[in-house]
Amino acid sequence: MADTAPATASARREGDALVFAGTLDRDACAAVWAQARGLLGGVVRFDLARVARIDSAGLALLAELADRAEAVTIEGSPEGLAELRSAYRLDARLAYGG
Repeated sequence: MADTAPATASARREGDALVFAGTLDRDACAAVWAQARGLLGGVVRFDLARVARIDSAGLALLAELADRAEAVTIEGSPEGLAELRSAYRLDARLAYGG
């Protein structure tokens, strides 16, 4: 089965969603941050359906963006997300759950 996620990570705005694609890892974070930070106004969803996998740097990026957007829901569960959320005790909205 072919991988449907693009090789290069990206973020773009679609309605009330910030849509991410590719692999959100340490190498991609600076470029994705530059794309995403100006798109947060009015965002209520992060769509991760096209993200192949995520590492701890990618999770930190998403958590910071989620904090700046205030209240977002997360759609999609790329490889690594559940494990990293658990390890860093982040809730379903990527906020610290204690």
